[in-house]
Amino acid sequence: MQIRDRGIRTTVAALAAVAGVAAAAVPAAATPASDTPRFLEPAELPPHPTSPWYAGPVTAGQPDPLPICVGDALPSISTHRDYGTEYDTNAQQITVEERSEQRAKDFAALLRKDLAGCAKKLMRQDPDITATQKYYGRLNVEEGADVYGIHTVSAWGSSDIGLFSVGRDGTAVTVVRWAQMGTFQHAQVADFKATTVTAVNKLY
Repeated sequence: MQIRDRGIRTTVAALAAVAGVAAAAVPAAATPASDTPRFLEPAELPPHPTSPWYAGPVTAGQPDPLPICVGDALPSISTHRDYGTEYDTNAQQITVEERSEQRAKDFAALLRKDLAGCAKKLMRQDPDITATQKYYGRLNVEEGADVYGIHTVSAWGSSDIGLFSVGRDGTAVTVVRWAQMGTFQHAQVADFKATTVTAVNKLY
């Protein structure tokens, strides 16, 4: 299963959103929005061995289609940015500014709960998918960030790995997602943790 958002039409395709928007769908030249909180720049993502990263514009609203695991919880006040490479590796950052720190804290907890149960949910939704996950721990940045890995294998043999993180700084909550074809062995966990720290530090 090559996981690409643009192919989402059914539950099976929705599971494919682990790998997100294909690189071809991301504009090669874009200027980030000047509004705070700030978003990741391409060079701040886990390095790809053979391709630069490209970034789309910072866009108000929910991503379309919604990403797996966290998509159902995202409110209309979300803001997101898509990233891609010349290959199948891609990423996304989604940020929500809540009205209070308590609301942000509760929202981050909801996202963590959704990620913690993601593999089981994916397999309930589609019997042709086998999903496993790992929790990579909590990062000491601002109010904290948690990192998760999701590996999916389809009945027709495709294999995809995705990394997710949820971090908070005050009233802002951000989700970072990275994905490519592969297994847990191919997950750039250390680089992704560094990207997550950067993303949370850049919020304000």
